[in-house]
Amino acid sequence: MLRKNFFSAEQLIAIVTDYQNAGLDPQDVAVMALAEKVILDQHSITQQDINGLLAYGLTDEEVLDVVLTAAARSFYTKVLDALGAEPDDAYLELEPDLRTALINGGINS
Repeated sequence: MLRKNFFSAEQLIAIVTDYQNAGLDPQDVAVMALAEKVILDQHSITQQDINGLLAYGLTDEEVLDVVLTAAARSFYTKVLDALGAEPDDAYLELEPDLRTALINGGINS
């Protein structure tokens, strides 16, 4: 969906491999940083992380959405990996460089 509706393949590769330097606005970088913490080190999340998103104008509900979405995606990815699921046709239609970045360059879920 992001590739089809919002970003070029090059932009998505930049976001996947280094979201902090991919030209995203500061609010999006902060959202990605919290999502990364949810996936990699949820115990390190502090009120300061939450306050940072609130300072950008996100509501408590939107912060909860970030946390729930990151956790759900991580869970879903682990289930697919554990079952050996194969990518669908939409994934296979992505540019080869983008597929490689999604496999190798993203946040470890």
